Order: sequence, then structure tokens, then C-alpha cells
Amino acid sequence: MTPTERAAHGTGYQDLHAFLDAYRATHPDDVLTVDEKLEGEDVAALVAELAARGRSELLLCSRVSGLDGTPLVTNLFASRTRVARLLGTDPAGLHHAYQRAAARRTEPRVVPTGPVLDTVAEGPDVDLTTLPLLKHFDSDRGPYITSGVITAEAPPAAPDAPDAPGRSGNLSYHRALVHSRTELATSLHSRGHLWQLLRLAEQRGEPLPVAMVIGAHPLFQLAASARVGPDVDERTLAGGLLGAPLDVVRTPRHGIRVPASAELVLEGVIDPARTAPEGPFGEFSGYSSDRSTNNVLIVHSVLRRRDAVLLDIVGGNSAEHLNLARIPRESEMAEQLTSRFPEVTALHYPTSGTHFHAYVALRQARPGQARQIMLALLGWDPYLKTVVAVDDDVDITRDADVLWALATHLQPGADVFTVDGLPGSPLDPSSTPDGTTSRMGLDATRAPHFDAVRIRTDPARVARARDLLDQGPACG
Repeated sequence: MTPTERAAHGTGYQDLHAFLDAYRATHPDDVLTVDEKLEGEDVAALVAELAARGRSELLLCSRVSGLDGTPLVTNLFASRTRVARLLGTDPAGLHHAYQRAAARRTEPRVVPTGPVLDTVAEGPDVDLTTLPLLKHFDSDRGPYITSGVITAEAPPAAPDAPDAPGRSGNLSYHRALVHSRTELATSLHSRGHLWQLLRLAEQRGEPLPVAMVIGAHPLFQLAASARVGPDVDERTLAGGLLGAPLDVVRTPRHGIRVPASAELVLEGVIDPARTAPEGPFGEFSGYSSDRSTNNVLIVHSVLRRRDAVLLDIVGGNSAEHLNLARIPRESEMAEQLTSRFPEVTALHYPTSGTHFHAYVALRQARPGQARQIMLALLGWDPYLKTVVAVDDDVDITRDADVLWALATHLQPGADVFTVDGLPGSPLDPSSTPDGTTSRMGLDATRAPHFDAVRIRTDPARVARARDLLDQGPACG
């Protein structure tokens, strides 16, 4: 169902439960239900094994230790096809559909109540040790909140700096570990919008009121991973993706606007003066990272719907973890590239490269154009270290095809360049202590006077071969 169709059906289609019911009915072959009892680390292993077999079904697990009967939903974002369906398109149209929907930014709509207010615990009734949480990897410090979206409102403008950065509300993902009955240890991105808001609160001598949303409609979750400026509130972007204003309720203590149909919300404050140990945690690089800002979120209220499920995101370099961040980034970069360079035909960030590699396909119109395009991409995206440019007949969604292009078209002495001393990701295991990195472009497009012709097989012969193989052993 497209965002417009969902809007026509009312607010129920901003509900994770409604999405799951509709998706199971429409695409039952893309949902895997597991009723056997599992440990938390079994869930991560199951996701990894599915990926190893080239599978990416949405996982529903009804009996997971430590969840006290709360059903588990995970691997939701592992499939680009599934994410594309959320936006009413297919994988080839994903970038355009995302950018078109995100551009329809719509202010949230405050409603008087919603399922997330079914039960509210405050003050002495708050006990975070009872939260349904999983430990995903043996190397993790403990059970983590992996899908937590910290929500903050815009702070009041200072009279002497009304246009200072960080003047809108914010959504952003932050891992979190239970530190005590009423406290979470979490890591904030030290260059992100939430970090700016915390610094503004610190300047006023105050803690920063926040709410952590744990589970909501997939398009809200996707909006929270968008990379936008500090003047854009991701809740408006969620409205664009949904095709209708995001319905929100205000939290009881601090009045923070959170999705009315969220599964679980933790409301409280981040005290800029407090720290607590946090990490290691399995990060997107494929390594367990203990790089952390070690902030403390003090929880004042716990909001939960009666039929809550745990929306979990398996961390590490899982396709789901990577897709959540890279689909919005890819879409933004693809729009910038194609508007500046119409010769670009496709852009892809491969799972094999975590967030550090990108492949770009183009119809090169003049010498040096592939290099120019790669330089633009390396300059625009602070995470990228390596870009490979190929011709438009190379399938950049297949690592093997890109490697073939590198093997047959690239001359290292002429077609490789590097740029040193640029800012990089703090979670890049190879970055320098000051966070800088080198970047590299590899031009695997054909040379101007390349005269070979690719091998071609008649499509009818391919179809015949597939029919024979589909018949199994009997075909012999």
C-alpha cells in the first residue's frame, strides 16, 4: 500500500501492528515465523544464516528468552524490495520514490491519545530491568536497545543567537544499555544534531528532555535514519514518507511529541554532567566498538501499549542495520549526482563495503568524467572511503560484476587516485586517532577506444537452461 493509500485509510496505517497484518496477508512468502524457543544470540545467528543463504525474510519470533512473552519482530529492513514496497515502488525506483516522498515534509499532528498511552509508569514505578531486551552478539556488553530513536524538541532560542544551529526537533538512533532501574547508558554521535541540542542545554545549565521510541511504523523508523540538516525535524520527513501528518501524543512529563501508535517510549532527560560505561557493541563495521560518548539518560516515565511487540534491529554489519542508514543516504547522493551529472545511471552502496564503499554506473560522455563524478561523491558523503565507477551495462548490485569490471577495465597506474586527510567516520577501525581518513577512486569504465564486445547469450537459451534446471534430476 502506497503512502497515499495509507493516508486514505486513516491513522491505523501509521501502526506497526497494522503494517505487519497487512504485509503477512499480501506477502506471506516474505515472512518467516519462528515458534521455537530462542535465546537472543540465536536471533542474530538466524539473521546471519538467512543472509548467508541469500534470504532476507521479515522474522517474527514468539518465544525469545528475556522478553517475558513479548513477540519479537526483526530483519524488517534487510530487504530493499520490502523497503521499496513501503513506498509503493520496486528496488529500481527506490531512490526516486524516497526523495519524492521525503520532499513532502509535513508537520506532525498532535492527537489526544493513542495506543502508546495504554499503560504509563512514572516515578517509583519505573523499572528498566524489566524491559524486553536482547543480547545479540557474544562480544556485546549486555542486552541492548538497538531500535531506540531518541526524540527531542527544539530548545528555546537564545536572545543573542536566535539562529544558532540545532533549532529544530530531532530524531536519531542511539544504542542503549540498562545502567540501573531508572537509567540508560547510551552513545550520542558527537557530530550529530542531538549532540548539538545537548550542548545548548548544557550552556543553559539544564538537562535535555528526551524520549526514546522503541518500535513504531517502519516509515517512522526510516525517517529517523535520514541525514538532514539541524533545521529539519525528521518527524516532518516521516509525515512525507507516510503521506499524511505523523500522529503524535505528548509525553506526560516533558511534552515531547512521540508517535501515538508507538510500541514503547521511555521519557526522561540526558544529563550532560553524567557519564556511565557503555560498550562494546556490535557496530556496522563488523567490529565490536567501545567508542562511546557514555551519556546517561535518566528515565522518568515508561509508556507502553498493551499488545506491544519488540521491534529489534540486529546490529553489526547486517543488511538491516546497513540498509536503514544507507537507503536515505543513497537516495540523497543519487539525486545530487544525477542532477549535476545526468550521465550517472545508478548508485549502490554494497553490504560488503559497510558504509565505506559505493559503486556508481554511468555513460561516460568525455574523458575524465568518471573521475569527476567519483570526486564529487567522495566529497559529499563523509563516510565513503572508496568509490568504483563502472559502465552502465554493469550490474552494480552484484559485487561479482563490479569485481569483473575492475579486473578487465582498470589499469592501476592510470585509473586509481587517492585523497588524504579528509574527515571520516569515528567508527572506521582504520581511521587515524584524529578521525581523518584517505579516500580512493577506481575508474573501471572502458577506455575511449576499447573495441572488445561483451559475450552475449541468447535470452531464449537462458530461459531454456532455467527450465531444464527447474525440472530437477528428471531432466537427465
